Amino acid sequence: MTIQDQRSVTTDAPTTTESGGLSNRTTTSRRVDVRPSNNETTRRIVVLVFGLIQIVIGLRILLLLLDARTGNLLVSIINNVGGLLAAPFQGILRISAVSSGGSVLDVAAVVALVGWTIIELIVIWSLGIFRHEPSLA
Repeated sequence: MTIQDQRSVTTDAPTTTESGGLSNRTTTSRRVDVRPSNNETTRRIVVLVFGLIQIVIGLRILLLLLDARTGNLLVSIINNVGGLLAAPFQGILRISAVSSGGSVLDVAAVVALVGWTIIELIVIWSLGIFRHEPSLA
């Protein structure tokens, strides 16, 4: 986290005491605006992008298991995009899909889900190398 702005304001406000007399009371307020560092912002973007990839692949696995109607535009888009994201991981195992009736377990998509998660962890780990923690003095 980066401290962006820091200032102190001191005001003297006359107040009434319990006995009815006036006294000067000093009130100090401090405003600190904190925003994430550039590294933290980059990490959040990476997590968002990989999270969206994982959601699409997970939805593809679920829709194929439930034998969703491919004539539906939304199902078709999810299957096509999920297929593109799973394509680099096809052929890793000898079997790419297991089917029973209309349901299909896309094993390549399951491998892709694990693969994308491992890639995400590697990217986040590599971003951690460049993180600068403020020193407490």
